[in-house]
Amino acid sequence: METGMISSSRSKTGRPKKSLVREIKANKHIYLLILPAVLFYLIFHYVPMYGVTLAFKKFNFVKGITGSKWVGLTNFKYIISEPEFWNAFKNTIIISFGKLIWGFPMPIILAILFSELRMNRYKKVAQTVFTFPNFLSWVIVAGFVRAIFADESGVYNALMTMLHLPQKSFLGNPKHFRSLLYLTGIWKGAGWGSIIYLATISSVDPTLYEAAAIDGAGRIRNIIHIKWPAIKSTVVLLLLLNIGGVMSAGFDQIFNLYNPTVYSTGDIIDTYVYRLSFERAPRFEVSVAVDTFKSVINFMLLFSADRFAKLIGERGIF
Repeated sequence: METGMISSSRSKTGRPKKSLVREIKANKHIYLLILPAVLFYLIFHYVPMYGVTLAFKKFNFVKGITGSKWVGLTNFKYIISEPEFWNAFKNTIIISFGKLIWGFPMPIILAILFSELRMNRYKKVAQTVFTFPNFLSWVIVAGFVRAIFADESGVYNALMTMLHLPQKSFLGNPKHFRSLLYLTGIWKGAGWGSIIYLATISSVDPTLYEAAAIDGAGRIRNIIHIKWPAIKSTVVLLLLLNIGGVMSAGFDQIFNLYNPTVYSTGDIIDTYVYRLSFERAPRFEVSVAVDTFKSVINFMLLFSADRFAKLIGERGIF
């Protein structure tokens, strides 16, 4: 018995395993460094999770969440019977996958183009110009978009009038609203998203390019056979994370750009929850039920995408 206990406390190399306390003491500075991030997620992400129980209750303002009456799946049955919810659900899926199709490849393309620039001064200026929009809030970006594409007072339609061409409605036309979302999303986020790919490309061993040059490889072959394999795993990882957030189509962007005339194509689950909570008679339990439904779908998509990535030989998340 005693021999078994001794052997179980040893690692495969025959050395005794370090206890967790000793491990923390030995690397205390590293653990102190990650402590703020751990506390942030504990306080703002894990502790509030008890509020999910509100999705199964009839919320009472006086009694609070813990004292409210349990109603089972009543709130979920209500949202399933709401046509507005299903319209928001459909729009969320379409807009999210539209952003994946049009927006996700742009940082990759931009990073490869940046890496091919030979003039360092121009390269730095270009990176700054493309990265800067990320630091603007969607409130400011929405102001710019309205100034340009407003139906009557916008710069675009004023220019069309001067040229005697027909005007177009972008912010008030359901057909054009999603395209506007994709374009503004790319403009704001592509430069910032390219940074991580640029960092990966810059870590490639320069001797690979030298060997490729000796073999007569040009820029296109360098991209296909050196740069793409270098960033492939990063692309897969970020794609998995994006798929895991499909049900969050970008509340800040849409909330600041949409209006009632484009609800049919622009209203998503997050904006639907906002209106459900603040623009009508407050029903917080229904809002939590919608968010819970959205989170479950996100997890299922992320888990499925992770399994698929492992099936094709890539490293997943779990």
